[in-house]
Amino acid sequence: MSAGGAFGGNRGVRPVPPEKGVFPLDHMHLCDLEKKEYLNCLKSAGHKSEGCRHLSKKYLECRMEKNLMAKQDMSELGFGKISDAKTKSEEKTEQTVEK
Repeated sequence: MSAGGAFGGNRGVRPVPPEKGVFPLDHMHLCDLEKKEYLNCLKSAGHKSEGCRHLSKKYLECRMEKNLMAKQDMSELGFGKISDAKTKSEEKTEQTVEK
């Protein structure tokens, strides 16, 4: 028999949590509005997240403001200047179409 745990794992080593992805749940529903807006956008966009990035950013900003996750620069979370420029150009296109 081997000295390791189930599936060959080592029972003596403690697991290390990931750096990102672990944060408190929103039990007080502090960011429910942002979450619902994002989920509704995903549903209407056929679950393609590209069109809902602005709402994803808004939701993450809410979580940071309410101390539900560590505060980080948005560029570290994939919201760099390129995506912001794209969002601004999309807004201009929408305004032009509305006129």
